[in-house]
Amino acid sequence: MSRGFVKEGDQEEIPMVPPRAHLPEGAMNYVTPTGMNELLAEKEKLVSEKEKLNKTGENEKRIALNHINAKLYLLNNRIDTAIVVHLDEQPQNEIRFGARVTLKIEETKKIKTLQIVGVDEADVSKGKISFISPLANELIDKKMGDKVVLKRPGKDIVYEIMHITYA
Repeated sequence: MSRGFVKEGDQEEIPMVPPRAHLPEGAMNYVTPTGMNELLAEKEKLVSEKEKLNKTGENEKRIALNHINAKLYLLNNRIDTAIVVHLDEQPQNEIRFGARVTLKIEETKKIKTLQIVGVDEADVSKGKISFISPLANELIDKKMGDKVVLKRPGKDIVYEIMHITYA
């Protein structure tokens, strides 16, 4: 049947689902074991929401179901492409994916601790930065005592690597 004969109210609403954290085309989807557990917990929560879906109107239920299915589609793609990096297998004296790094900002002498994680795990407020971030790219392969320069418009930031751990 032609779409011309379908009532306007019968058209399926396309759910607007925000995209997941950006992962550049061709980049590997590295995650820590904690990150993988978080992805699986998120999936479990969405599946549970889907099972408990109890909207009053059939149209509302269908829209909510489409929204959950769209979120699950994006999440399942991330889970399917995830490569879990086991932190105990990383070189303990070098900064690699999963490292928790203590840095001293040269200019202010402030101490900052960050962990290099996957794009879905990244949360600056928790001290977790994505492995594709400019700072993470500068830190990779460095050792304790090394200095790195983060190029910033107007003024570069120099960090000294004080400590590296994979705990």
